[in-house]
Amino acid sequence: MIRIRYVITLLLLTVALTVMGGELTWFDGKRPVSYSVAKRHSKVVDVALGMFGDDMLAVTGMRPERKRHGIIEIVEENRGNDGFSLSVRNGRIRIVGNSGRGAAYGILELSRLAGVSPWIWWGDVVPERKERLTIDAGFTMEHVPSVAFRGIFLNDEDWSLRPWAGRMQGNKAAEASADKSTAICAPAYRKIFELLLRLRANTLWPAMHEGTVAFFQTEGARLMADSCGIVIGTSHCEPILRNNVGEWDVSERGRFNYISNGEAVRQYWQERLDEVSEGTGEYLFTIGMRGIHDGSMEGVSTLQEKTEALQRVIDDQRKMLEARFPDSRQVFVPYKEVLQIYENGLRVPDDVMLMWCDDNYGYLTRLSDDVQQRRSGGAGVYYHLSYWGRPHDYLWLTTTQPGLICEEMRLAYDHQARGEWIANVHDPKVAAYDLELFLDMAWDINSVGASSVEKHLKAWLCRQYGERVGERIFPAMREFYRLCAIRKPEFMGWTQVELDKKKYNRGLSPVTEVGMTAAEAGEYLGAYRKIAGIVRDNMNGVRHELRDSYFAHVIYPVCAASAMAHKILSQDKAESDRAYQEIQQLTRQYNELAGGKWKGLMDAAPRRLPVFGNVHARLKADTTQTAVLVSKAASDYTHASDGAKVTEMLGHSMRAVQLPKGGRLTYEFSMTQDKTVVLTTALIPTQPNDTGDLRYSVSIDGGKPVVFSLKEPYRSERWKLNVLRGQAVRELPLELAAGRHTLVIEALDDHIVVDEWRIEGNE
Repeated sequence: MIRIRYVITLLLLTVALTVMGGELTWFDGKRPVSYSVAKRHSKVVDVALGMFGDDMLAVTGMRPERKRHGIIEIVEENRGNDGFSLSVRNGRIRIVGNSGRGAAYGILELSRLAGVSPWIWWGDVVPERKERLTIDAGFTMEHVPSVAFRGIFLNDEDWSLRPWAGRMQGNKAAEASADKSTAICAPAYRKIFELLLRLRANTLWPAMHEGTVAFFQTEGARLMADSCGIVIGTSHCEPILRNNVGEWDVSERGRFNYISNGEAVRQYWQERLDEVSEGTGEYLFTIGMRGIHDGSMEGVSTLQEKTEALQRVIDDQRKMLEARFPDSRQVFVPYKEVLQIYENGLRVPDDVMLMWCDDNYGYLTRLSDDVQQRRSGGAGVYYHLSYWGRPHDYLWLTTTQPGLICEEMRLAYDHQARGEWIANVHDPKVAAYDLELFLDMAWDINSVGASSVEKHLKAWLCRQYGERVGERIFPAMREFYRLCAIRKPEFMGWTQVELDKKKYNRGLSPVTEVGMTAAEAGEYLGAYRKIAGIVRDNMNGVRHELRDSYFAHVIYPVCAASAMAHKILSQDKAESDRAYQEIQQLTRQYNELAGGKWKGLMDAAPRRLPVFGNVHARLKADTTQTAVLVSKAASDYTHASDGAKVTEMLGHSMRAVQLPKGGRLTYEFSMTQDKTVVLTTALIPTQPNDTGDLRYSVSIDGGKPVVFSLKEPYRSERWKLNVLRGQAVRELPLELAAGRHTLVIEALDDHIVVDEWRIEGNE
């Protein structure tokens, strides 16, 4: 009895000592952080505890200790989702995970509260040492994910992840050439999985290009995914967890043709089902069929033949899955030509998730209608933050506007696409900010909105590099996304890919003339010089141990993009040559960061496209006799109807306005004299999201509205122009009298987003 009283008294004394002034001290500078966890728990909890241990060593200088009554109590429950709660109770920090992954996210949330960035390893964001760690005595946090499956597709890895991972596993051939086959080895996947856990993601579509060893043939990769709680799925062209590029051998199995060689194809799929039925991994099974790589299904030509063949494939796959995995989660991805097949009457079972896609440039092409939103399988989104293909690749830097990600993914969520979100990235390190924004929204859709995108970016910069530096460089990074919206660095040559190979070498058009006048180029280059100067000047304010990170995530993208613009647009050949050499020097420096940790990761010329060479262009001759008489951002309206929403960091204006169907924007302006003019309206090149149109109208002074449609056939020439310049432009000749005028822009369909407008005429 005396001993029991002694123990109780000791516990109460401990609480009294640690909870003072409304705070709980969970690290006092003397003893390691302590934690308790149930004896039986998921493997992913051990992984998270190992990461937390590394984090605490970096922050406190001591690894945490597991104790029977640690100051951190970790509980794992089984509530069917990956949510967690983190709260302070009775002098302890209590983490309750709704699953093993949820518990892992809760553990790593505590790392965040201690000042550890999710990019501690991938971004070399070294945390500050702390002598004391406290948390408010009334602290409570509870999260349930907005989207069930959240993750990335490692794609187009040839010039980044693969050579880097080849070096990680000691493969000198892979390091020397991206054309040599190598695995993204299990240790490399482990680091990717850890990043996903830190970003509260849970799903991976593994790398699958030619030259990359298939995931299921990579020793230890599958077990690594299982231990890290990562769900494995596969892309639109890899049904039933197969990597056709690496696993279908035509010499052994014949053609990948379901019409002429269906038995061999079914056996191929059955082999993978048999393999994964042994073990405890989690999987999302893609159903359907395309060509071996990113091509159409073999053996069929007409739309009806394609529809009938794909229906047979799906029906057969369903029987196979029912036999082995009756409760499996299944996904159908209507990507490229498959969307047309789906719309032709293809029957996809109600319990299969529909994975909608963007047009490869960030604009969603379709979302669930009212009927599809009631499907038991739900819907998801496959979204590109990098791309290889027409009209031009963007595989160097990641420059998709944060406002576009926010606007499109919120739209998807509001259309009930809440089952799975996958971002296509060629390299998670290079994609860092955009990827975190995408996954933050997947985790908590309300974490960022149209009016808080800038706040999100600023907070990210401040978390990485400190409040002072973050505040100072934010305007430069905001301007960086504006300049990249006008022209991505990869698009700076006004070139295209996959053209007529008889006319162009490798089907690549050369850099010749670009679409800027000397005045426009001068203004553009001046803006780049200014922000490059800002980010370089602020390097001295960054903690020494963060300078590698600052170089990789701030200086390299800003200064390399600036150099690309100068290389192409400068009419001084010597300046152009210097800009080319600057890109090479910056890239060498990138690959030498952190003692060579990232060697092979950054390639400044993916696919060796013409724009990346030591080339410069002719500028467009300014032969116009007109001037801009009136120019306004869409957000500079006199009046907006209900439902109009300004989205930060979207469009050339950086404040594009979303309009619901029937929504109106009204502008007042003046003319000093009678003039013949042209009204140019510029909108974000969105897609209809349904089988309807994408129309808006403009009217002047209450006159008859003129209707325009933005709907473009996929890969049409005007669509290509739209995605390359980030605007869909329409022109209207007008006769305007001197005096006051009123312009009204009205959305006649959904998904109309207005960027800016101007009136041009003779001065």
